Amino acid sequence: MEYIFMISDFIHDKLGINPKFLIPLLLTIISLILAKILKFVVRNILSLLEQRKAYLYYRRFNVILSICNIIIIVFIWNDYIGNIITVISFTSAALTLALRELIFNFFAGIYLKLKKPFDVEDRIKVGDVKGDVINISALNFEMLEVGNNVNGDQSTGVIVTLPNSKVLTDSIFNYEKNFKYIWQEITVKTPLDVNVDKVKKYLLEIINSNEVVKRIPRKMELEMEDIGPEYRIYYNKLDPIIYTKVVDSHIEFYIRYLVHPKKTRYVEDDVWNKILMLYRTKKIKLYEG
Repeated sequence: MEYIFMISDFIHDKLGINPKFLIPLLLTIISLILAKILKFVVRNILSLLEQRKAYLYYRRFNVILSICNIIIIVFIWNDYIGNIITVISFTSAALTLALRELIFNFFAGIYLKLKKPFDVEDRIKVGDVKGDVINISALNFEMLEVGNNVNGDQSTGVIVTLPNSKVLTDSIFNYEKNFKYIWQEITVKTPLDVNVDKVKKYLLEIINSNEVVKRIPRKMELEMEDIGPEYRIYYNKLDPIIYTKVVDSHIEFYIRYLVHPKKTRYVEDDVWNKILMLYRTKKIKLYEG
């Protein structure tokens, strides 16, 4: 504390600033610097843990540290709080207008925490932006973009930051809320003269042999049982199925199946490789129109 008084006197001599104001200001700066150092140390310690645990623990630590910082700063400025409140009362209207977007984002962040339309690691789409949520803060959230200039729903490596107000003004598409699987379809075109039953049999064997797809129906059943009281979602069939449709001068077979949204490209690649193998061995024909 003696050093703080010395620094305060030095600044007072050089700049003529009231030392009674300088001391709490210096204490505030020191407390914020110490908080930064503590965050750095904790971040390095938590980096030794598994990534998801480290992220969750670090978020909780940040909340606790922020609360402690507020308490310390209020204690430091205790003698000035009355005057500060008086000043705030005259400027609150102007601040509300100037910071309306900030305030909107803050309350949208509270809604986000309470309602939880999405959480970290969920794949969502907001407006034209699709990606995996990697961070949620008091004012904004960040997504690791997928798609866009990359074929298939895979990461572009671009981090997109969006204000929390988006959850109140835009439609939110969540690909993983409550249950982790979505319906996906692959369209296979063949000439009109194919043996429809045989083609459907081959395609069904292909999709059912995929290691990712074949385990999902049972998992989906369990997840639907868990969400039953909250949502009225009902599917008559969860196993892969093949639909058929005649379009112009060819037949289209639709392979419909459940898949995790982050594994759609892997499954599609596996299915098409097996279809091409059947085509090369002349077991099925593909439409070339």
